[in-house]
Amino acid sequence: MVEIKTTGELQAMREAGRVVARTLQAVAAHATPGTPIAELDDLAATTIAEAHATSAFTGYQPGFAPTPYPAVICVSVNDAIVHGIPGRGRLRDGDLVSVDCGVYLDGWAGDSAISFTVGTTHSADRHLIDTTRQALAAGIAAALPGNRIGDIGHAIQTVAARDHCTDAVASDFGGHGIGRHMHEDPHVPNRGRPGRGMILRPGMTLAIEPMLSRSPAGYRVAPDGWTLRTTDGSRAAHAEHTIAITDDGPLILTAP
Repeated sequence: MVEIKTTGELQAMREAGRVVARTLQAVAAHATPGTPIAELDDLAATTIAEAHATSAFTGYQPGFAPTPYPAVICVSVNDAIVHGIPGRGRLRDGDLVSVDCGVYLDGWAGDSAISFTVGTTHSADRHLIDTTRQALAAGIAAALPGNRIGDIGHAIQTVAARDHCTDAVASDFGGHGIGRHMHEDPHVPNRGRPGRGMILRPGMTLAIEPMLSRSPAGYRVAPDGWTLRTTDGSRAAHAEHTIAITDDGPLILTAP
């Protein structure tokens, strides 16, 4: 079931989104060569707690996962596409890092992700990150009242194909509805046919999240049961925002 949010409920989700944005900004600023990856998770935990919010990831266990998620944020490095567990190890110069953060504040969820490089930036990584951000922007721009879910996926897919990138996780993972729970209906795939799927209505809230790589080979699940990696070691990037569909167009709820 898709819940239509009131103006007041959208404002509450905007406050949750601000906590997500602040957390991602803090983590990105702290990520330098040599930084322990676990330290990023500790910083996120502190930032979220200071806002009187809670992590939407800690203890979460969807059907595909063998164990509850053991951390506050997801930190996916280089060939890790998504769901990377921040454990042992340190960031290295030139790493491509994707950080995904979700919180609950006063009963409402926010969910967003960013990708960036640490230290030296290689042109191929910059191009991949830029394409992923552009794909997200295109997907958001397509989230207009009267459009359909397929229009969002088609917009993302078009940008990815233009820059010779692919949806790193095919149709198994993608965006989703969000509100009182982090994952709600509808599923929002990162590819689609225009004019197909559920009609978008004002008051709907969606998390749109392209996860792109240059690998056509798909993904594999790491031994931890959570981290998804490209099968050929290609690097991946992830960008996500929680948005609201309004009569005036899409409204980003997880902007700073």
